[in-house]
Amino acid sequence: MSLGKNIQYLRKQKRLTQEQLAEIMSVSRQTISRWEADDVVPELDKLVILSDVFSCKLDIMVKENISAENEIYSEIKVKKVKAFQMARYVMLTPNPEDDVNAYMENWAHRSGLLEFQPDAMRIGWDFPFVPPDMHTRFGIHGYVAAYILPEGFDTNCPGVELANQREADYAVITIYNPFDAVDRIRNGYKKILAFLEANGFCEKPKEDILSCFEYVYEKEGISCMDVYIHMDSVSKTNSFTNFS
Repeated sequence: MSLGKNIQYLRKQKRLTQEQLAEIMSVSRQTISRWEADDVVPELDKLVILSDVFSCKLDIMVKENISAENEIYSEIKVKKVKAFQMARYVMLTPNPEDDVNAYMENWAHRSGLLEFQPDAMRIGWDFPFVPPDMHTRFGIHGYVAAYILPEGFDTNCPGVELANQREADYAVITIYNPFDAVDRIRNGYKKILAFLEANGFCEKPKEDILSCFEYVYEKEGISCMDVYIHMDSVSKTNSFTNFS
């Protein structure tokens, strides 16, 4: 365990530079640098303030290896997603994610989409409007899968709903090997929500904008999932800087 690495990790999650954290802590930037390098251990009163600043329990910050999560989760970034059109479909089944993804892949072949663009992006998200008794009595869940349609592609192939998404800002995290452990995806969502709260943002549903969605892909032999959560577009988004 490295307290310094934990401080550095939490500072970056809070979107603070060393200079900004130094100002909050009433110390010099060099002191922050020495803390993060494990050259000096902060005094107890400073540790208490750090735990408040980072919204992190003191025992977790001191005892656990928080930075080890870098192997599972990327840093959270803010991305502007341009407007797009999508073809989507929802299924309510005991295993809706696999079922609807298979359905949409079949549709993508029938419609000619995968011939037009073999790497067409398929996204998905939970469908929340499932009656409680269907879930508790029959194990029924809902999931939506959608292909983002490239410019110039046109089809009359039935079996999907066409919808338009407006340009929007999202907080995004990448989860590596997301299906290796049950809680990895859930914790990824929690991390984004904590990031939004810590930085004065919040999830804000709007018409013609997806509240959240997931994108699963392979990269260098590793399974990856990008989780997107919509955030209110305000001027603060453009004030983020580089974090050393």
